[in-house]
Amino acid sequence: MRQIPIALLLAAGLATGQALAHTPLCSCYDNGDGTVFCEGGFSDGSSASGVKMRVLDAGGNLIHEGVMSENSEFEFDKPEGDYRVVFEAGPGHEITIEGKDILE
Repeated sequence: MRQIPIALLLAAGLATGQALAHTPLCSCYDNGDGTVFCEGGFSDGSSASGVKMRVLDAGGNLIHEGVMSENSEFEFDKPEGDYRVVFEAGPGHEITIEGKDILE
């Protein structure tokens, strides 16, 4: 009987762990009424409920802060000037959306 090298078993275990990883997803939309609506989640279907959300001005100063609702939604008043929205679900799971890319 042939033995499987330990390195091969370790590599297979790492590949399995990567296959189970989930990618963060977040999209934001200009409601056209002075507010912005964002929805988030993960590629494996997991909820983004409780994920920290920040809205920053062009200088990186905090304008709004909150968390995704139980429905994985976050809404805020659209700021004047340049801004960006940051979805912070932990290390390696952060998404930044520039205000100029948020359309009606």
